[in-house]
Amino acid sequence: MSRKPELKGRAARLARLFPAGRARQAARTPFVLLVVVLLGGGLIGLLVLNSALSEGSFRLDDLQKQTKNLTDEEQALQRDIDAYSAPDALQRRARELGMVPGGDPAFLGPDGTVKGVPSPAALRQTTVPPAPEVIGTRSTAASTPTPTASVPVTAPAPTPTPALTPVTSPTPTPGR
Repeated sequence: MSRKPELKGRAARLARLFPAGRARQAARTPFVLLVVVLLGGGLIGLLVLNSALSEGSFRLDDLQKQTKNLTDEEQALQRDIDAYSAPDALQRRARELGMVPGGDPAFLGPDGTVKGVPSPAALRQTTVPPAPEVIGTRSTAASTPTPTASVPVTAPAPTPTPALTPVTSPTPTPGR
Protein backbone atom coordinates (compact mmCIF):
# COMPACT_ATOMS: atom_id res chain seq x y z
CA MET A 1 0.00 0.00 0.00
CA SER A 2 1.07 3.47 -0.60
CA ARG A 3 2.20 5.63 2.12
CA LYS A 4 1.40 9.32 2.22
CA PRO A 5 4.41 11.54 2.10
CA GLU A 6 5.01 13.51 5.23
CA LEU A 7 4.53 17.17 4.99
CA LYS A 8 7.02 19.57 6.50
CA GLY A 9 7.02 23.15 7.45
CA ARG A 10 4.19 25.34 6.33
CA ALA A 11 2.36 22.54 4.49
CA ALA A 12 2.26 20.46 7.67
CA ARG A 13 0.74 23.35 9.62
CA LEU A 14 -1.95 23.86 6.98
CA ALA A 15 -2.71 20.13 6.85
CA ARG A 16 -3.34 20.12 10.59
CA LEU A 17 -6.00 22.82 10.17
CA PHE A 18 -8.18 20.59 7.99
CA PRO A 19 -9.74 17.47 9.47
CA ALA A 20 -8.61 14.22 7.92
CA GLY A 21 -10.70 11.32 6.62
CA ARG A 22 -14.51 11.12 6.83
CA ALA A 23 -15.04 14.59 8.17
CA ARG A 24 -14.04 15.94 4.80
CA GLN A 25 -16.92 14.02 3.16
CA ALA A 26 -19.37 15.32 5.74
CA ALA A 27 -18.38 18.92 5.02
CA ARG A 28 -19.40 18.54 1.37
CA THR A 29 -22.97 17.43 2.16
CA PRO A 30 -24.33 20.87 3.23
CA PHE A 31 -22.77 22.49 0.15
CA VAL A 32 -24.38 19.94 -2.17
CA LEU A 33 -27.74 20.42 -0.44
CA LEU A 34 -27.37 24.19 -0.75
CA VAL A 35 -26.66 23.91 -4.48
CA VAL A 36 -29.63 21.55 -5.01
CA VAL A 37 -31.97 23.87 -3.07
CA LEU A 38 -30.79 26.92 -5.05
CA LEU A 39 -31.23 25.15 -8.39
CA GLY A 40 -34.67 23.84 -7.39
CA GLY A 41 -35.73 27.30 -6.19
CA GLY A 42 -34.47 28.84 -9.42
CA LEU A 43 -36.45 26.36 -11.51
CA ILE A 44 -39.62 26.97 -9.49
CA GLY A 45 -39.07 30.74 -9.79
CA LEU A 46 -38.73 30.43 -13.58
CA LEU A 47 -41.91 28.36 -13.72
CA VAL A 48 -43.86 30.99 -11.75
CA LEU A 49 -42.43 33.80 -13.87
CA ASN A 50 -43.30 31.99 -17.09
CA SER A 51 -46.87 31.39 -15.86
CA ALA A 52 -47.27 35.07 -14.97
CA LEU A 53 -46.00 36.15 -18.39
CA SER A 54 -48.39 33.74 -20.12
CA GLU A 55 -51.32 35.07 -18.09
CA GLY A 56 -50.33 38.63 -18.97
CA SER A 57 -50.11 37.68 -22.63
CA PHE A 58 -53.63 36.21 -22.60
CA ARG A 59 -54.97 39.31 -20.84
CA LEU A 60 -53.23 41.56 -23.38
CA ASP A 61 -54.79 39.56 -26.23
CA ASP A 62 -58.27 39.90 -24.67
CA LEU A 63 -57.80 43.64 -24.19
CA GLN A 64 -56.65 44.06 -27.81
CA LYS A 65 -59.77 42.22 -29.04
CA GLN A 66 -61.95 44.41 -26.82
CA THR A 67 -60.20 47.55 -28.12
CA LYS A 68 -60.77 46.44 -31.72
CA ASN A 69 -64.47 45.80 -31.07
CA LEU A 70 -64.91 49.18 -29.37
CA THR A 71 -63.04 50.92 -32.20
CA ASP A 72 -65.32 49.26 -34.77
CA GLU A 73 -68.38 50.33 -32.78
CA GLU A 74 -67.06 53.90 -32.54
CA GLN A 75 -66.49 54.03 -36.30
CA ALA A 76 -70.01 52.72 -36.97
CA LEU A 77 -71.48 55.37 -34.68
CA GLN A 78 -69.37 58.07 -36.37
CA ARG A 79 -70.68 56.93 -39.78
CA ASP A 80 -74.24 57.22 -38.44
CA ILE A 81 -73.51 60.72 -37.13
CA ASP A 82 -71.99 61.73 -40.47
CA ALA A 83 -75.01 60.34 -42.33
CA TYR A 84 -77.47 62.22 -40.11
CA SER A 85 -75.51 65.48 -40.25
CA ALA A 86 -75.17 65.53 -44.04
CA PRO A 87 -76.99 68.48 -45.65
CA ASP A 88 -79.41 66.32 -47.64
CA ALA A 89 -80.29 64.28 -44.52
CA LEU A 90 -80.87 67.48 -42.53
CA GLN A 91 -83.08 68.84 -45.31
CA ARG A 92 -85.10 65.59 -45.44
CA ARG A 93 -85.60 65.54 -41.65
CA ALA A 94 -86.63 69.22 -41.66
CA ARG A 95 -89.24 68.51 -44.33
CA GLU A 96 -90.48 65.49 -42.36
CA LEU A 97 -90.97 67.79 -39.37
CA GLY A 98 -92.96 70.23 -41.50
CA MET A 99 -90.27 72.87 -41.92
CA VAL A 100 -89.95 74.78 -45.17
CA PRO A 101 -87.02 76.68 -46.65
CA GLY A 102 -86.90 80.33 -45.70
CA GLY A 103 -87.57 83.13 -48.14
CA ASP A 104 -85.23 85.94 -49.09
CA PRO A 105 -83.63 87.40 -45.98
CA ALA A 106 -83.40 91.04 -45.03
CA PHE A 107 -80.47 92.49 -43.11
CA LEU A 108 -80.33 95.30 -40.59
CA GLY A 109 -77.49 97.75 -40.92
CA PRO A 110 -75.68 99.23 -37.90
CA ASP A 111 -77.70 102.44 -38.26
CA GLY A 112 -81.04 100.54 -38.23
CA THR A 113 -81.73 100.58 -41.98
CA VAL A 114 -83.22 97.49 -43.60
CA LYS A 115 -81.25 96.11 -46.53
CA GLY A 116 -83.02 93.78 -48.93
CA VAL A 117 -86.66 92.85 -49.33
CA PRO A 118 -87.80 90.06 -47.04
CA SER A 119 -90.17 87.45 -48.37
CA PRO A 120 -92.14 84.81 -46.49
CA ALA A 121 -91.20 81.17 -46.65
CA ALA A 122 -93.13 79.28 -49.29
CA LEU A 123 -94.56 75.86 -48.62
CA ARG A 124 -93.75 73.61 -51.55
CA GLN A 125 -95.08 70.11 -52.04
CA THR A 126 -92.08 67.90 -52.76
CA THR A 127 -91.42 64.25 -52.28
CA VAL A 128 -89.11 63.45 -49.44
CA PRO A 129 -86.49 60.78 -50.13
CA PRO A 130 -86.63 57.92 -47.61
CA ALA A 131 -84.20 57.85 -44.72
CA PRO A 132 -81.13 55.57 -45.06
CA GLU A 133 -82.34 53.27 -42.28
CA VAL A 134 -85.80 52.94 -43.88
CA ILE A 135 -84.64 52.02 -47.40
CA GLY A 136 -84.12 48.35 -46.58
CA THR A 137 -87.40 47.98 -44.61
CA ARG A 138 -89.96 49.62 -46.93
CA SER A 139 -91.47 47.90 -49.93
CA THR A 140 -91.05 49.47 -53.36
CA ALA A 141 -94.78 50.24 -53.62
CA ALA A 142 -94.69 52.40 -50.47
CA SER A 143 -91.47 54.24 -51.27
CA THR A 144 -93.17 57.63 -51.74
CA PRO A 145 -93.67 59.12 -48.28
CA THR A 146 -96.65 61.23 -47.45
CA PRO A 147 -96.28 64.46 -45.52
CA THR A 148 -97.13 63.96 -41.86
CA ALA A 149 -97.28 67.58 -40.79
CA SER A 150 -100.68 69.17 -40.33
CA VAL A 151 -99.65 72.42 -42.02
CA PRO A 152 -102.23 73.85 -44.43
CA VAL A 153 -101.03 74.06 -48.00
CA THR A 154 -101.06 77.62 -49.31
CA ALA A 155 -100.30 79.03 -52.69
CA PRO A 156 -96.67 80.00 -53.26
CA ALA A 157 -95.72 83.62 -52.73
CA PRO A 158 -95.72 85.81 -55.84
CA THR A 159 -92.02 86.56 -55.46
CA PRO A 160 -89.72 83.90 -56.92
CA THR A 161 -87.62 81.98 -54.44
CA PRO A 162 -84.27 80.48 -55.35
CA ALA A 163 -84.30 76.73 -55.92
CA LEU A 164 -82.59 74.59 -53.35
CA THR A 165 -79.74 72.45 -54.61
CA PRO A 166 -79.27 69.44 -52.35
CA VAL A 167 -75.74 68.32 -51.65
CA THR A 168 -75.45 64.57 -52.22
CA SER A 169 -72.13 63.88 -50.56
CA PRO A 170 -71.46 64.53 -46.88
CA THR A 171 -68.93 67.17 -46.06
CA PRO A 172 -65.74 65.83 -44.52
CA THR A 173 -65.34 66.23 -40.80
CA PRO A 174 -62.25 68.28 -39.87
CA GLY A 175 -59.43 66.19 -38.53
CA ARG A 176 -60.49 62.95 -40.20
